[in-house]
Amino acid sequence: MSFSPLQSLYAFSSPFGDFTLKRYPEPLGRGQQQSLRAWDAADEFLLQQLHETLELDPNVAPKLLLLNDSFGALGLALQQYRPYSASDSFLAQEGCRRNLVDNKLAIDSIHLLDSFQLPPLAVDYIVLKVPKTLALLEDQLYRLRTVVGAETKVIAAGMVKHIHTNTLKLFEKILGVTTTSKAKKKARLIFCQPQPQKWNADVGGEERSQESPYPTEYTLENTAHLLTNHANVFSRASLDIGSRLFIQHLPNGFTGKDIFDVGCGNGLLGLIAAERNPGARLHFYDESYMALASARENIERAFNGTQLAEYRADNCLASADDSSADLMLINPPFHQGNVVGDFIAWQMFVDAKRVLRPGGELWIVGNRHMGYHLKLQRLFGHCSTKASDAKFVILNVTKSSL
Repeated sequence: MSFSPLQSLYAFSSPFGDFTLKRYPEPLGRGQQQSLRAWDAADEFLLQQLHETLELDPNVAPKLLLLNDSFGALGLALQQYRPYSASDSFLAQEGCRRNLVDNKLAIDSIHLLDSFQLPPLAVDYIVLKVPKTLALLEDQLYRLRTVVGAETKVIAAGMVKHIHTNTLKLFEKILGVTTTSKAKKKARLIFCQPQPQKWNADVGGEERSQESPYPTEYTLENTAHLLTNHANVFSRASLDIGSRLFIQHLPNGFTGKDIFDVGCGNGLLGLIAAERNPGARLHFYDESYMALASARENIERAFNGTQLAEYRADNCLASADDSSADLMLINPPFHQGNVVGDFIAWQMFVDAKRVLRPGGELWIVGNRHMGYHLKLQRLFGHCSTKASDAKFVILNVTKSSL
């Protein structure tokens, strides 16, 4: 049977069955995401290894925990075992849900968990896709200690270019003896045998930590604000240079009541905007559960619990009401996981036009080379530059009241 190029893009074959898999969100007609699959060679390698060597038997019902499954490639293949699947990405989880529906599989066949949730009891197998950042991996490995039993097996996978010596050292330091496979299609497996008996021991003169070092904190320069940053937050150790420029130019005395911080990270932009515009309601949107947790902690600390605010895990502004924002602040990401592009920014701008009230303002900061002014002009018919430096530009548009 022959497939069209589009069908081939979605046709996922595994030792556990064949599925139709799509990335989420689906592109809005532009950007490189259109040509990308919802899985990679590391997913294929993992599933082949599980099928050949781990003796998964649905009659025995082994307890499986999946981490960082992108869009459900692992979950759908293993859904007969009713696995737990934990991720910091709302987009990955929503992609998994939609792929379950598209494949006519039960939504509850995979138990989806966020970054701060784990199964209540020890599991038999931990199946992990290596995340983009070492900090998130480190935090996850420490959290996994609570679900490791005497017989728990850990198998991880990633593309070779994302697995480094420091990656393996984290597995060894936090869980136990670690080995790797040979590379296959530029992917590699990591095998780890947890050693709980050594977690509290002094190894080689170095006492092993019992807890994750995250979240971390830093004091925002020129303020008294202490900012909490969970492991998967962008620029968690210090203020990033784009935001540094942005907060110097955020509007004061804004008359509107609803300020939206979209792709909020640790909530810094919304925090400063609220200080300069007392009485406003804050709305924080991000696809990272760790980002939203950081934003919540920072806002509650800064305003002693008195600031009106909501926090939503979402695909940009998909769940926001039409004409509900007076001021919108965006520092757009230019990647989704390891995929670089402007497709997320474009979705944010399209959503912003719908969600802004007539007369509402959108302010963004972005790298000069991204050319965001062209997209804003296409959507709103105009765009003005409020400030710039050698690398970043701050842009502003107002939604027409016509």
